Amino acid sequence: MQTSMINTPHIVTSSAFSVESRNGRPDFELAAALQKVSPQQQAKAQKTATDFEAMFLNSMFSQMTSSLKGEGPFGDTPGTGVWRSMLTEQYSKNFAKAGGVGVATEVYRTLIMQQAKTIRTA
Repeated sequence: MQTSMINTPHIVTSSAFSVESRNGRPDFELAAALQKVSPQQQAKAQKTATDFEAMFLNSMFSQMTSSLKGEGPFGDTPGTGVWRSMLTEQYSKNFAKAGGVGVATEVYRTLIMQQAKTIRTA
């Protein structure tokens, strides 16, 4: 006996940029806006939103580590500030790629909504 494959539609979304819910509820406005915006523009908006969140996190991490003196992974050497800034930059990029703190999803939604309005009025 041969089993048949069941074809089910799959929604392809990034874990950080889900269309399916906003505050636990479906986001129909974003779903409608995504219909109007090209996949290239969506990818560009995702990258922009993730980069923005990485900059925000970098600023936050820099402030958190600015008062560290002599302790931590680099000790108290003359180049500590440079190495610590590079470390916080990498931390912020990794945090943003992993989903961040939610800034990127709202920035992405805002960018897509603005682009959809521009396309509608053009």
